[in-house]
Amino acid sequence: MNKRWVTLIAIATMATTMLSACGGDKEEKKNAAPEDLNSKLEVSWLNILHTASPPTDTIKSLLEEYTNSKITFNWVPDASKEERITTALASGELADIVTLTMMTNSSVRSSLKSGLFWDVGPYLSEFSNLAKIAPELKEAASIEGVLYGVPFQKNLARSGLIFRKDWLDKLGLPVPKTLDEVYEVARAFTEDDPDGNGVKDTTGFGDRSELKYSSFKTLSSYFGTPNGWKVEDSGKFIPEFDTPEYMDTMNFSKKLYENGYLAQDFAVTAKTDQQQQFAQGKTGIYTGMVDISSLRTLAQDLQPGMELVPVNKISNGDGQYHIWSEGSGIGGLMAFPKSEVKTEAELKRLLKFVNDLIDEKAFMLMTGGIEGTHYEYDENGAFKILNTELWQADVQPFSSSRPSEIAYTLKDANPEKQLANELIRENDKFAVLDPTVPLDSATNNEQGTELQKIITDATFKYIMGQSDEGAFKKAVQTWKDSGGTKITEEYEAAYKLTQK
Repeated sequence: MNKRWVTLIAIATMATTMLSACGGDKEEKKNAAPEDLNSKLEVSWLNILHTASPPTDTIKSLLEEYTNSKITFNWVPDASKEERITTALASGELADIVTLTMMTNSSVRSSLKSGLFWDVGPYLSEFSNLAKIAPELKEAASIEGVLYGVPFQKNLARSGLIFRKDWLDKLGLPVPKTLDEVYEVARAFTEDDPDGNGVKDTTGFGDRSELKYSSFKTLSSYFGTPNGWKVEDSGKFIPEFDTPEYMDTMNFSKKLYENGYLAQDFAVTAKTDQQQQFAQGKTGIYTGMVDISSLRTLAQDLQPGMELVPVNKISNGDGQYHIWSEGSGIGGLMAFPKSEVKTEAELKRLLKFVNDLIDEKAFMLMTGGIEGTHYEYDENGAFKILNTELWQADVQPFSSSRPSEIAYTLKDANPEKQLANELIRENDKFAVLDPTVPLDSATNNEQGTELQKIITDATFKYIMGQSDEGAFKKAVQTWKDSGGTKITEEYEAAYKLTQK
C-alpha cells in the first residue's frame, strides 16, 4: 500500500469535525476583499444535527462575536441527511458552507467532482490553523488530488463496545476480551436476569439499522474483515463482503439474532431509539465508545445505579486487534459551493471563519460552552459539565460541527468518558484503513450507493434467517454484474497509479 497512506496512522493524532438557508440579499452579504479578512461576515451553513433539537442561540451568539460574523444555520437531522443532502445537491438549494459527511455517497462524490465546490487546497497555508492539517489527512479528504472543502479532523477510529459493568458484576462475568466472551455476555445479559427484577425483559446487544454503524461493522473488524476492500499484494481488490471474515461475522450475528441475544427490531431501529433502549435498561451492550457520556446522561434518572465500561480491544482468539477506521481521520468536508461563494475574496473570508472556529476559544465554546455556566475544571484540571440539561440545550448540537475534534485534549472528570477517550486514541495503533478513501471510481460515484443497498439488504436478510449462504452469494454476484466488477477494476487502476 502507498507508504504515505500507511503513515496516516502514526500522524493523524498530531493533526491540529435543507435546504437553503438563509436569508438576506446575496449581493449585500458578500463582503470581504482579500486584504480585509476581518470584515463582518454573514454566513449560511447547511449543517447536520446529531441531537433531537437544534441548539439555543446562546453559544451561536458568542461564536458570532468571536468570529465577527452573523451565522444562519439550516439544520438537517442526521437520520434524514442522506435524502436531504442529496436533494439539496440536485436542486442547487445550498448555503455558503455545506457539511458533507457521506464521502462515499455516489451523489456527494459526483457533485464534488462536477466542479460544484471550490478547491480549497491552494488556500489553506494562508491560515494558521488550517495550515496545520497534516498532508496525509488532506490526501485522505481529496478526490484525485483535489480538496473540495476543509476536512473535519477526527480520531482515526472511535468504535468499540460499551458494556453494563454493573450487570457484568452481578452475573460474575469478566469484561470480555474475545469474541467468544462477547457472545457469552450477550447470552447472559439476555437469559440470566442481569437487572434482577425476575422478568425476562433484557437483551444483550442493542442495535440499529445502519449496517456501517451497527454492531456488525465493529464485530466484523474483530473477525479481521478488511475495511471496505482487501488489497492483495498483486494489487487485486476484493470487496469486504466477498471475504470469509465477512461471512464469519454474518454467522456470528445470525446466531445472536436466532437466540434473541441481538435486538429483534434492529433492522428498523434508529440511533436515538437504540440509545433510549440502552438507557432504559432494555439492552446491555452498545456499539460506539464515543457515545458513553450521552448514554449516561440519558440514563441518569432511569438507571441510577448504572455503571459502564468501554472496551476497544476484542480479538477473535488470536490475540490480534483490529478496528475499522471511519474515514481515515476525516469526518467529511466543510464545502463551499461556487453558486453561493462567487469570488476568491468571499472564499478566503469563509476560510478565515473556519480557521477561527479551530481556535481554543471557539473550540471550548463548541465543546463545553461557557465556563462557570456549562462547565468547570475541577481541582485536578479535569473538565466537568455543571448542568447537563443546560449543556444539552445550548452546546451539545455544536460539538459535532467542530472543524477539528483533535486540536485540543481535555481531561474528562467522568472516569468512564476519560477512559473511552484514551481507548479511542489507542485505536490509532491498530486502526484498519479503507484503501479506497484516496482513490476514485467513476462508476462508484454514479452507482455505488444504490449498489451497496443490494449488499445491505442481503446481509440483513441473512442475519435474520430470511436467506441462506447461497442467496447471499447470489446477491454478491448481482452486485458484481450490476457495476461492482467495473468499480473493482477502476479502483485497481487508480491504485496502480499511486504505486508508481
